[in-house]
Amino acid sequence: MTDNSRKLIPTSDAIAKLPLPKGAGDPITVIGNDAIRKTFDDVCLKQAVNARLGPGVHHLVINPDAHVGYGAPVGCVMASPTHIYPGPVGVDIKCSMSLLQLDIPADRIDDKRTRRALIEAICERVPTGAGRGQRQAPKSRRVHEQMGRIVAAEGATKTNLEMLGVPRQWRHRCEDAAHVGHDDTTDALYERLDRLTASGRFPSFANKITQLGSYGGGNHFGECEIVHVDEHRGEVAEGFGLRDGCVAFLSHCGSRGFGHDLAMGQFRAMQDKFRTWSIPFPGDDRELCYAPLGTTEADDYLDDMALGANFATINHMLINALVLEAFQEVLPGASGKLVYFISHNIARREIVENRPMWVMRKGATRAFPGGHHALADTPFEKTGHPILLPGDPQRGSAVMVAQEGASGSLYSVNHGAGRCLGRKAAIRSLDQKAVDQSFDARDIMTNCRNYPRDEAPAAYKDFEQVLDSVKAAGLAAEVARLRARFVIKDAGKADD
Repeated sequence: MTDNSRKLIPTSDAIAKLPLPKGAGDPITVIGNDAIRKTFDDVCLKQAVNARLGPGVHHLVINPDAHVGYGAPVGCVMASPTHIYPGPVGVDIKCSMSLLQLDIPADRIDDKRTRRALIEAICERVPTGAGRGQRQAPKSRRVHEQMGRIVAAEGATKTNLEMLGVPRQWRHRCEDAAHVGHDDTTDALYERLDRLTASGRFPSFANKITQLGSYGGGNHFGECEIVHVDEHRGEVAEGFGLRDGCVAFLSHCGSRGFGHDLAMGQFRAMQDKFRTWSIPFPGDDRELCYAPLGTTEADDYLDDMALGANFATINHMLINALVLEAFQEVLPGASGKLVYFISHNIARREIVENRPMWVMRKGATRAFPGGHHALADTPFEKTGHPILLPGDPQRGSAVMVAQEGASGSLYSVNHGAGRCLGRKAAIRSLDQKAVDQSFDARDIMTNCRNYPRDEAPAAYKDFEQVLDSVKAAGLAAEVARLRARFVIKDAGKADD
């Protein structure tokens, strides 16, 4: 990998600036210590500059997990008061993390037979992989087409959660329980769905609804964890609902084929408009298409994004309800509560520099500290909300909380460790037997006959260096570390 750290101008141990061409505007903010800055290759930095120079873009931040993405790098944040870009949201609309805290002490799952029974009980309820849905899991929660239409338009309302058998109080533990259309109404989403289905532009709608309550392929997973609370953050951990020394379940998934089809339809529509009107793409990259706010194209994109986001929210709620049901089957009497559900592929309207802007997070997680106005009347208004950062099963994951310094990164942090090896490179260079043995050596069980090499820990950046960057930059503090005991993963072709 090329060392591009020389292109970056450090302003502190963990913050640097990436200058733009002369006279083009303020530089890009880069979060990362010296070791992390060396992981950003030429294409990643070029994508960041191209995105920053796009019309209407006022700010761009690169996080420590950044790597080559779709138009803009995965692991970046963009803000614009005038334009919306689908690239810095990506094709897995509202890909997210959620954490379910159980009341089960760690020693209850020491026995391998217990963990194997839990893996089987979860897989009976929650299918994994591209194209797979409720029909592949005999104990899944079946969602018919009409119900799918309602949840896509309305999200995690109290009524919808009750109909799906999900605890209704979980909606208070969501970053956004429901998304509305471009005009701030649910009606706009119903109308958009009607137009899409009537015109034949969403022919797979009924089939995609059957993917509610399922994991995708690629980097999506479910992971059984043991919670280790930081001794200095006990009060914050208690407010989050974390239980030291107990079992928790971490999930990573998004809007599945439903969101993917909507996103790809938007890319095609916008790119066609650019070609029709001979509009140049930023950096000559067609994946950096965009639409000015207030146009039909922008309205359609915001509606489709909201539909995909509502699907993703319900998908996570269902997964967590089914996982809890599986634990209760194997360990009768177990109970669990949702800690938080937070997205990292979404555009949200937020206040930046005292004015409203669309903040587009691609592989980036919102990070509002205690006292932030957006957390008023939520369970986290005093502490700040939980930030869920997956590392890898062997090096652990983290729960963090934002600090005041997060204002310098558009109130955002990385969404995980970030790739250091592409999928093809990982498959070529990593030995399958060694990967599988590394899990056995750490007593981490999986549902896979062979753990996918392109998802092996060695394919990801050093999580400790990533966390060190976040802490040293003053963005967030660690509340708890999560240590994996088993992993639910699809071993098929990646679809992320």
